[in-house]
Amino acid sequence: MADGAMTTTFLAVIGGASLLAATARRLRPSDRLPSLEGWALADRSLGPVWTWLLLGGTIFTAYTFTAVPGLAYGNGASAFFAVPYTVIVCPLAFVLLSRLWSVARSKGYVTAADFVRGRYGSSPLALVVALTGILATMPYLALQLLGIRAVLTAGGLYPRGAAGDLVMVALFAGLAVATYRHGLRAPAVISALKAVAVFVSLTAVCWLVLQRLGGPGAVFEGAARRSGAPDVAHSSLVLTDGQRPAYATLALGSALALLMYPHVLTAGFAADGPRTLRKVAAALPVWTGLLALFGLLGVAAVAAGVRAPAGGAEAAVPMLVDRLMPAALAGLVFAAITVGALVPAAVMSIAAATSFVRNVYVEYVHPTATPKRQVRIAKAVSLTAKAGAVAFVFGLRDQDAVNLQLLGGVWILQVFPAVAVGLFTGRLHPRALLAGWAAGMAAGTYLVVREGFSATVSLGFGPMTVYAGLVALLLNLTVAAAGTAVLERLRVPRGADTTDLPSRLVLRRRPETGANHP
Repeated sequence: MADGAMTTTFLAVIGGASLLAATARRLRPSDRLPSLEGWALADRSLGPVWTWLLLGGTIFTAYTFTAVPGLAYGNGASAFFAVPYTVIVCPLAFVLLSRLWSVARSKGYVTAADFVRGRYGSSPLALVVALTGILATMPYLALQLLGIRAVLTAGGLYPRGAAGDLVMVALFAGLAVATYRHGLRAPAVISALKAVAVFVSLTAVCWLVLQRLGGPGAVFEGAARRSGAPDVAHSSLVLTDGQRPAYATLALGSALALLMYPHVLTAGFAADGPRTLRKVAAALPVWTGLLALFGLLGVAAVAAGVRAPAGGAEAAVPMLVDRLMPAALAGLVFAAITVGALVPAAVMSIAAATSFVRNVYVEYVHPTATPKRQVRIAKAVSLTAKAGAVAFVFGLRDQDAVNLQLLGGVWILQVFPAVAVGLFTGRLHPRALLAGWAAGMAAGTYLVVREGFSATVSLGFGPMTVYAGLVALLLNLTVAAAGTAVLERLRVPRGADTTDLPSRLVLRRRPETGANHP
């Protein structure tokens, strides 16, 4: 059972998040008529601080803060691929997000599929980009609930049976109401509380852990001894030669995939200009340092002798916190991770709803839908997405959500050629991109399922394993390039490009537009 002080602290932080969400309408209020751009992107009005809070809070999810230390607890050094992965994201975001924002703002694009539709003049290609994004986002949304449940269960804050289910429903009910009314402004405001709570609580946890266990060196030495190794160099805390290709390809492939997720692009599109996005990209490594410390806590859990339940390594750090910290401070940590799930969950539901409305509903069902009707449909779809995530968590095994999210990462990587490559060159033929997408989706799914839902797969020669998504992406690009050559030789026409971007690779600096670039 949870301690009274722990419960009080937890409820105080969650209550604070609810109060903040209620004030979201005051965040850069607009007198404009209701529009999808206003509801889903906060009228593209967020400055550097709010964008940094929202983008960081969206990328670094509650599941990340439990899965990475859980992987470090169970597997050792391989878990830390998440650190270089999130470092690689920063220069990619610096270039891609700022360039994509400029095009989206000038043309009124709200989703990545909007850009693809304008770049290639291909409705089918835009549709598969939108549907892939929705398909990859839904299990990711469900994992936020799994992260909350793992943390609350370890802290004794999640009652058994129907009472625990009601706790989960209550947490997401408040989030659903706030996002329904205020759109992206609600998670933007809550992200400020998330940052404060996570940074403060993690600093306190790390200080206490290092004080109790004797410093970083003692933590790693203790973990090595607990795992039965003679020293750190011969333990799982050091990568073996065979693990390095998987580590490197996981870091690179995950970074390329992350910026293709609709929720990350939605948070980026809400910025007030490309200069803001570049400032934010330069400051994102602060969040990466936070993630590295969470990974260290997974090693500390091993050193402290924490015994996580079989198949539940993500509970190791919450159990460590519950063991070492005063009840009130433990409640703050659990609340911080819970709030950490609410921000990305809200943005994910908004992004999925926006993609559906813009690229499915308006394109194929109701082309003359007014802006007000588009917002109304998006709000309804956003509520449905949250309800579906809750039902998914209650109805299926945790491993089902993990497996689907793993496939989602491989799938979303297959839109990289159409979106990211398309920002710099329009030479690839839309039909070839469709063929490449289909080949990548089929190959990536086959490789992951063949290996029993493992992110890394063997290529069939030697012991080397690599990230399945990157293998599928290389096949995707190969098919797209070869298909373009064939279709150009056959003089198959392509759609009109309306983005005003150069058709060939051009790296010179382009003029910027936006609120801070008149």
